[in-house]
Amino acid sequence: MLEGMGGPVVALPANYVSGYCIPPHSHSRAQLLCATSGVVLVTTAAGRWIIPSEHAIWIPPHIVHAVEIIGDVEMRSLYIAPDAVSALPANLQVVGLTDLMRNLIIDATSNAVTPQDGQAINHARNNLVIELILHDLKSLPVMPLGLPLPTERKLEKLCRQFLKTPTHQVTIDDWAKKMAMSRRSFTRHFQKQLGVSFSLWRQQACLFAALPRLTDGELITNVAMDLGYDSVAAFSTMFRRMMGKSPRLYLKSQRMDID
Repeated sequence: MLEGMGGPVVALPANYVSGYCIPPHSHSRAQLLCATSGVVLVTTAAGRWIIPSEHAIWIPPHIVHAVEIIGDVEMRSLYIAPDAVSALPANLQVVGLTDLMRNLIIDATSNAVTPQDGQAINHARNNLVIELILHDLKSLPVMPLGLPLPTERKLEKLCRQFLKTPTHQVTIDDWAKKMAMSRRSFTRHFQKQLGVSFSLWRQQACLFAALPRLTDGELITNVAMDLGYDSVAAFSTMFRRMMGKSPRLYLKSQRMDID
């Protein structure tokens, strides 16, 4: 039904229960997807992206992606025609939301029509809200919440095995040995294949494992120990570096969103 709707932008809300999965699909419009509560996991052939509340993901047109819902999610999406605004990102990326942008998206999707109406947003006030969203879209900060996967088979196998049981204690030397490479050669190979350093990718993988468990109410101490951190403080330092706030402040903001 989305493909039959006109106008430069279609704004749609949707509610999903925890554990719901949207199978692989694509659309001709770009999508800006955000969740006001819970966590959304988006998967493509190139990797995975995690979208906590207060964040959004930019999905370019025609990218095949699947969506997994972690925790009950109130999802709000803007579907943007390719010619609606220029110079938008060509790749998937997670962005942070300012308070203004978050409220604008909530406003736009709260006043949006549904696909059954067969109409695009056409009210003057809503058009002004959409114009402001499109104007500020390019200035949103990109967040390191993507988890790329390599194309080289041996390294891909290592990465996928790690994602099943991620741990902070795995080192570059451990993987270099498994790949029969020197530390220097492995570091270069990993960076070339994934576009990020091994240490950053490991942190991202640990964060991917931690966020759903924290959202489900597990103790921070248990999550930190299971991921191989020596202390809650060390885990919190990583979490703050990646998310901009401590686990406790993040969970507090989650509860406020739900309330």
